[in-house]
Amino acid sequence: MRGILRELHARGHEIVVIAPEVTALIQEATFYKLIRYPVPYQKEDMEASFQWIRNHVFEKLTFWEYLSSTIEKMKNSSDLLFTACSHLVYNKELMTHLEEMSFDAVFTSPFLLCGPIVARYLSLPAAYIVHGMPCSLDSAGTKCPNPSSYIPRSFSGNTDRMTLGQRVKNMLLTMAELFLCDFVYSPYERLASELLNRQVTTMDLLSYGSVWLLKSDWVKEYARPVMPNMVFIGGVNCVSRKPLSQVGGGSKRSPFLSHLSVHQVHARCFASH
Repeated sequence: MRGILRELHARGHEIVVIAPEVTALIQEATFYKLIRYPVPYQKEDMEASFQWIRNHVFEKLTFWEYLSSTIEKMKNSSDLLFTACSHLVYNKELMTHLEEMSFDAVFTSPFLLCGPIVARYLSLPAAYIVHGMPCSLDSAGTKCPNPSSYIPRSFSGNTDRMTLGQRVKNMLLTMAELFLCDFVYSPYERLASELLNRQVTTMDLLSYGSVWLLKSDWVKEYARPVMPNMVFIGGVNCVSRKPLSQVGGGSKRSPFLSHLSVHQVHARCFASH
């Protein structure tokens, strides 16, 4: 998000970033105002919770071991993130302050639904930026066709050309994804329902997005149906780059691709062309 925020600022927009006091990436910057809110955990708790993300990809596990381990560790991490979200929306002083600031739009990641909840509460248009949603929720939230008989599911190892057995495996994975996403997202549904005083579902929050900025790209992913409000911006990951140090004699420097994921951003005006 950082490169997009810098460009918005350059075009004259005022930007306010909302972030918990304990965060790994979000720092002060000249092109936005940062507002922090208190959370009941320390940086060490956060680092321990997310250590598995760095190590998990190197573990040699069977498919079912990998899936079971992912579910368990995702629950631990999502509990921490949900705590941060609940301490934001229940911070009456801060939420009142956000209402009084009369923003024009909310720019946020919908991955854990906190930003969409705030956007709905403030009755503001929401611009979502995301690489992809678990359980194909980005397709569901935008009403995109996503048949499991044809589109490979995560962890399946399938391609877009599947045998009957692989299609069955894809269907079973789809059912497992529904279970996985239920325990990750159901707390946010309850939180949103309490805050808005009406029954709110995950689909309600995701479908609220006015535009989806997708950091994915078909260079490395299978083509799939998309809606007119879904825009591919895969190159945004190349905005912040720096050369790697040389490895061995005479090796060429290579660009290092990186991106900064901001917890939640409120912009007075979301620029588009």
